Amino acid sequence: MTLRREVGEIEIEVTCAEKLWACPECGQRMHAHGWEQRRWRHLDSCQFKTFVVASVPRVRCEGHGTQRVRVPWAEVRSRFTMRFERLAIDVLKECSGKAACALLRIRWDEADGIKQRAIERGLRRRTERPVRRLCIDEKAVGWGHRYVTIVSCADGGSARVLAMEDDREERSLSRFWRRLTKEQRAGVETVAMDMWEAYRNSTLRYVPEAEGKIVYDNFHLARYLNRAVDEVRRREHFQMHLVGKDTLKGTRQFWLYGVENVPRKWASRFRELRQAATQTARAWKVKELFRSFWRCRDETDALSFFRDWCREAMATRLEPVKAVVLLFKKHWTNIVTYFRHHLSNAPAEGINRRIQQLIQKACGYRNRERFKRDVLFHLGGLDLYPEFVQ
Repeated sequence: MTLRREVGEIEIEVTCAEKLWACPECGQRMHAHGWEQRRWRHLDSCQFKTFVVASVPRVRCEGHGTQRVRVPWAEVRSRFTMRFERLAIDVLKECSGKAACALLRIRWDEADGIKQRAIERGLRRRTERPVRRLCIDEKAVGWGHRYVTIVSCADGGSARVLAMEDDREERSLSRFWRRLTKEQRAGVETVAMDMWEAYRNSTLRYVPEAEGKIVYDNFHLARYLNRAVDEVRRREHFQMHLVGKDTLKGTRQFWLYGVENVPRKWASRFRELRQAATQTARAWKVKELFRSFWRCRDETDALSFFRDWCREAMATRLEPVKAVVLLFKKHWTNIVTYFRHHLSNAPAEGINRRIQQLIQKACGYRNRERFKRDVLFHLGGLDLYPEFVQ
């Protein structure tokens, strides 16, 4: 061991004493053909940068040519020991690249190399295990109407990202389905998505018996109702404004509240609004009534509730509300499947929120492919760590 105090480094020299060496590709043992001096960064010792130095033998294999023997403390073509890479991966997962470089005292390209090797390692190890419960959602990235399709798996514990595809077209999701084996597609039990027709068509094309497996997300159904309530509010506000009343001006947020979530300081004003704005109040009541739909016991109970709710909604004679009723009736087959599978897009929405945090931490991404690989690194549920050689 050599201490180089002037540069703050410690070098640990390792001597290879074996006579026969194995080809890293086929394992055939043979004598060394030559030697090469190499140096690997290791975990720091007493705040000193620590390096492992060794002369590594080369072997000449008949089938694979000249190969450098693999050492037990580092991966092939890596300038870092496995223990250092494990530490670097943990640090990179917790903070930004710039901060990780400062803590580890390495360059940005070195940190990025560790991250890219970890992603490749994780993708190779991702076995073709069944994917049973999937969530499909889109996320806006960059400026303008630019999207990526995110497919996540909600099996077991926390959701993990399986794939990110450019755009939100039918072919975007089809690229993911084609990468799965026939057995994996047959093993899909349920798929949660919004009412985007492109996703539905792609799923119907590639997943066997998909009609009974697609579940439309309850959050997106609630969003349609909220839009209908706001449309009714706008129309009623226009009518009231013509006679000099601005009661509904600036009240959009009130009508988004659930009855139990109205802030106490606004409760009395909201009661007065419901008495003054009769059309908006009727639409809001229908919206609130539909929230009880998800507490039905089973599909039969849900069908009975839905029929009663439809009569109540149509009786309002409000065109935006009636349009939502017709939309729900059209897609009833994939709404009621919720009571069979009990899956929503909540895991996908959680992943979207974490992706947004990644974007903020990185101060944005200029490169789409790097963005997708970073998502896989942090949210892909991959086995990123190097495997120690015994």
